[in-house]
Amino acid sequence: MSQLEALLELYIKEFGLTPPQKEFRFHPNRRWRFDFAWQERKFAVEVEGGAWVNGRHTRGKGFSNDLEKYHEAMALGWLVYRCDGELIKSGRAIGVIRQLLYERLQTA
Repeated sequence: MSQLEALLELYIKEFGLTPPQKEFRFHPNRRWRFDFAWQERKFAVEVEGGAWVNGRHTRGKGFSNDLEKYHEAMALGWLVYRCDGELIKSGRAIGVIRQLLYERLQTA
């Protein structure tokens, strides 16, 4: 677990949200995993690190692979919230996560 994921997990606990599953494998045929997932609500959070250091997720093939993953997730009915370190550290990400979890509960 990255430092950003650990910080987000701490926020999730502090805000009293239902604990998510970590490293959740969502696809029946692929090995893709979500950083955090609330399976019953089909809601996932992906922490996007390395944006400013030319990390795997921001370069050609890695970026394309992520797009395929997110497209497949949507086809399976998942809502995926992507956040970076700035959103997590500022506290904005946890506010969005809380709101989206609430909305998914209302539509379930």
